[in-house]
Amino acid sequence: MKKTTLFLVSLLLIFMTGCSLEPPEWAKPTRSGDIKDMKIGLSISTLNNPFFVSLKDGVVAEAANLGMDVVVVDAQNDSAKQSNDVDDLIQQGVDVLLINPTDSSAISTVVQTANSLGIPVITLDRSAEQGEVEALVASDNVKGGQMAAEYIVEQLGEGAKVIELEGVPGASATRERGQGFHDVADVQLNVVAKQAADFDRTKGLNVMENLLQGNPDVQAVFAHNDEMALGAIEAIQSSGKDIMVIGFDGNDDALKSIEAGRLTATVAQQPDLIGQLAVQAASDVLQGNEVEQNIPAPLKLVVKE
Repeated sequence: MKKTTLFLVSLLLIFMTGCSLEPPEWAKPTRSGDIKDMKIGLSISTLNNPFFVSLKDGVVAEAANLGMDVVVVDAQNDSAKQSNDVDDLIQQGVDVLLINPTDSSAISTVVQTANSLGIPVITLDRSAEQGEVEALVASDNVKGGQMAAEYIVEQLGEGAKVIELEGVPGASATRERGQGFHDVADVQLNVVAKQAADFDRTKGLNVMENLLQGNPDVQAVFAHNDEMALGAIEAIQSSGKDIMVIGFDGNDDALKSIEAGRLTATVAQQPDLIGQLAVQAASDVLQGNEVEQNIPAPLKLVVKE
């Protein structure tokens, strides 16, 4: 009797495990054909960064214009948490997933899960390495990196000594901004040091403090985002040095810093526009319309006027 009971419990556990990613019937996407009945699941890498807050606001505002509901989850820069968050969104029966990956590789598994359940996925700002994604809505990060390097060459000349603060390892934006920067820098500049500061202001400060000790004659810094750039400026000001700093994103704090004469420049994105374009792409996909696989949002270099 005990063996039979144990066998039945084991079968039940196997069955439950195999079905754990399938949402219950009441939570499955309705797909009634009316966009106003649709629900968007939005997974943001972190809401502790003004850029991604603006991106989220763009999604929420455009969804409201179209009469769509949005469920927002914050991964807090934790790729494991983000995977669990997206699983939860699937369980809630969202009709489409908008994902801003913390890690482009780590997110692939849940993208593939969504694919298997017929839930379309659109990525924002960063791509997913595997799985089927209907569209990537992002700025041209490679071009942005090139713009930053070209500006340094223009201002300081060839051979200028530069430090590079890199973003989160594994994020597509980190790779692409670095690639564009090095397309120019490896030929026309002297990159004396580079280190990841994970797109974080405090880490940007700490990393910059350490790198300044070993590179006291550095002339410029390129940071993969404004948060790290603003942290680097704090370290530079404490050292009493005068070093050019270029960021990436164009968030409010960066623009204010440029006007105040502290941050030299930023490669400005339009995160709210990225959010709007992602919702528009989601609406098209849900209505059976084709969308471009890469949907660009324009960039511009902002300096003090």
